[in-house]
Amino acid sequence: ADALKENNILVYLDLESNKIGDEGARSLADALTGNKTLTYLYLRSNDIGDDGARAMADALKGNNTLTHLNMSRINIGNEGARELADALKVNNTLTNLNFSGTNIGDEGASALADALKVNNTLTNLNFSGTNIGDEGASALAD
Repeated sequence: ADALKENNILVYLDLESNKIGDEGARSLADALTGNKTLTYLYLRSNDIGDDGARAMADALKGNNTLTHLNMSRINIGNEGARELADALKVNNTLTNLNFSGTNIGDEGASALADALKVNNTLTNLNFSGTNIGDEGASALAD
């Protein structure tokens, strides 16, 4: 991930269907903090859990170039969703966020719904195939 810190050309990075876990996510998140060009990051179908989501959330708080983040089909749940929700409250560049096929449930959906009330840049949010029930749907609707 050190290459991302120094690279000033790469805008799209697709790491779908690899074996990236929380440690790899932390390295990528660290690189995102200093990267000034990457706009698309696809992490779909990896072994990233709530710890990796926490690291990505921390990176999103300071990153001002990433517009698309795909975290679908990874192992994040409500805890990771809460961390990412906190990041969305201050991030002003992310427009697309994909959580499809994750373990996010009502609690995570509620946290993200609260973030949507203050975030003014996110235009696409995908929750398909998650564990959101009536409570989470109501929170998103409010």
